[in-house]
Amino acid sequence: MFVGDARHNGPVMTRPADERAPEPSNPSTNAARALVQALVALGVRDVVLCPGSRSAPLALALADAAGAEPPADAPRVRLHVRIDERSAAFLALGLARAAEESGELRPVAVVTTSGTAVANLHPAVLEAHHSGVPLLLLTADRPHELRGVGANQTTDQPAMFGPASRLTVDVPAPSGLPGELRDVRQLASRAVAAATGARTGAPGPVHLNLAYRPPLVPTTAPWPEPSTEGLSAVTPRGSFAPDATPYPVAGGVRHARHQPTVLLAGDGAGPLARRVAEANSWPLLAEPSSGARGGPNAIAAYRVLLELAELGGAVRRVVVLGRPTLARPVQRLLARDDVEVVVVAPRGRDWTDAGRVAAQVLTEVPTRMRSGRPSAADASWLRAWAAADDAAGQAIDEVLDHAEEARRRQRRFRSAPRITGPYLARAVARASLPEDVLVMGASSPIRDLDLVARWQEPPLVLANRGLAGIDGTTSTAAGVALGLPGRRVRALVGDLTFLHDVGGLFVGPAEEVPTLQVVVANDQGGSIFTTLESGEPEFAHSFERVFATPHTVDLGALAEAYGVHHRLVQEAEELDPALAAPAPGLSVVEVRVDRTGRRDLALALATRTVEAIGSLVD
Repeated sequence: MFVGDARHNGPVMTRPADERAPEPSNPSTNAARALVQALVALGVRDVVLCPGSRSAPLALALADAAGAEPPADAPRVRLHVRIDERSAAFLALGLARAAEESGELRPVAVVTTSGTAVANLHPAVLEAHHSGVPLLLLTADRPHELRGVGANQTTDQPAMFGPASRLTVDVPAPSGLPGELRDVRQLASRAVAAATGARTGAPGPVHLNLAYRPPLVPTTAPWPEPSTEGLSAVTPRGSFAPDATPYPVAGGVRHARHQPTVLLAGDGAGPLARRVAEANSWPLLAEPSSGARGGPNAIAAYRVLLELAELGGAVRRVVVLGRPTLARPVQRLLARDDVEVVVVAPRGRDWTDAGRVAAQVLTEVPTRMRSGRPSAADASWLRAWAAADDAAGQAIDEVLDHAEEARRRQRRFRSAPRITGPYLARAVARASLPEDVLVMGASSPIRDLDLVARWQEPPLVLANRGLAGIDGTTSTAAGVALGLPGRRVRALVGDLTFLHDVGGLFVGPAEEVPTLQVVVANDQGGSIFTTLESGEPEFAHSFERVFATPHTVDLGALAEAYGVHHRLVQEAEELDPALAAPAPGLSVVEVRVDRTGRRDLALALATRTVEAIGSLVD
């Protein structure tokens, strides 16, 4: 091919475009590609991306890495694209939780453009901060010369997450200087180490604020050659030697071993809590998302039993693993002056002690506690709790079944009550097998499950209990489902939780669709408030508007708009078949639930269980 050249008087031979020598890479593209290479080399496998202009260098690098045939030297990565940054961040949270459950503490990255896109990550960042989930927040930004001068879509991004970020780095716009890619790799090493808590034992979110200058799109230049220059292999922080910690000592005084003890397993306690309880013949008071609720020592109705003088009132020591957040009787127990509280907190700066009375804070369960030497008194103590729990369980079933039978008899009346929340939670618990995964919404659903779930071998139960918010739950569950594709994943949420994250139903046509059943307890408002102080009769005049926040949203039409399969359940006999046979892919099961009788039902459950337990003493 010949073209004219103004610098020469004759024609010049040029090669076709596909044979030309590659153009030099621009600094933004080169740095973005090197960052993707480094993160993958350091163990990152999943990235969630939201669209934007300033983040184009990262977006296009990730598109290469996630393509069917990546360019030479591009790593392999699994890419998830979402349009809503809040949903994207919670999707990443779910993916990171799934990785942890698979035995890997592996950060998941979220990529956004600048401005309000970054602010929308904040709810998930706070949840990850408080629950110790590793996230990498890769937020694109304008270079320093465009900050503070009124440039579009520009704000103070490095300060956005404050102390919720384990590490915040405001990264200057790349300019192509020698050693720049080495610095990118070193930055990635520090970011991954901070997110996984390799040096601190406190995993959590890390914020890299990445400035980019145009051009923001690549030339024909190839990817940089992979290099280990600047990459650091950070050895994770070792565990403490269990035998180095005395047990149980407070104020220099060794306490008697066989005092009435319970093991309290809060969110994230893990299977170790169950093993310790069984080794010592201690009643196991395990929240559903503790990872420990199962086996012969698990006391399902513990929050009722804690109110009884002969059981809860007789407790003199509590060993706490995880972070308990669900039951007020638990918080009252932990604040008592006559109870010794021993907290086991293996990672992080903080530990659980809302009552501010902990006698000891251990980094590991001592060997002596792990092995256990239960006495006859310990065994008798456990039998008393187990017998009371069995009686309570029967009473709870009777109340729920009686309420459902009464509802059936009233079915011919238009005012007949609907399925109750605890009845639904019990059905979900019974439908959840040990190999299943159950993601729980906050407020009423997880508390209902806490009361009724009786598992010998539980499913994997996950919940966002770091801050116990209702935001992002569907997106979190979708991330869990994508991260654990071989397991049946179900979410149980309230209708307000569902509406708060309805964007989590959106999955683009080019994206992998999670296999997830979302069960929505639709009572057309916030039922948890009916059981709290705000639900007292004297506040009835303002309750509906400012607490219950009623709605008339057609959830079926909403699901249809997102192209998601919807099934409406109004009768109890329809419930088990709907749970047993989830629709393919992403689906919604809407269960119409009674809210108006919630307070009376709670009173009936408490009264009947106390009566049933009292009959054991009589």
